[in-house]
Amino acid sequence: MTEFVSDVKTIPYNDADVYRVLSDPRNLELVKERIPEDKIREFSFDEESISFLVDPIGKVRFLVVERETNKLVKLKSEKLPFDVFLWIQLVSKAEKDTRLRMTLQADLNPFIKGMVEKTMKEAVDKISDALAELPYDRL
Repeated sequence: MTEFVSDVKTIPYNDADVYRVLSDPRNLELVKERIPEDKIREFSFDEESISFLVDPIGKVRFLVVERETNKLVKLKSEKLPFDVFLWIQLVSKAEKDTRLRMTLQADLNPFIKGMVEKTMKEAVDKISDALAELPYDRL
């Protein structure tokens, strides 16, 4: 498995507010404008999934497969020729100090890895940056 891990982001809100927003994929619609459309576009969201188009991969859908209150949201890919898992991990350091880290793990063969590695790393970085900047107390 190939792993792409974001830097740890500091979010100035409590873990319960951050988790409440991130555990419902419909709320992630708020970050779609922050992601360059040359990489990822055509987002759609519902209570249990996120779908989008990634060049050169095509249509991707992630289903929420696990939630751990105030700590973890785990998603698994669907409609891909390889498995992809995405973890959004939260750690509370203080009342208004939550740390976020995203990990994307993909079962990539060497040919596909060469085609998508840069795009996947950029996506993890940009999405984690956008999630760190959300106004969680107003969502």
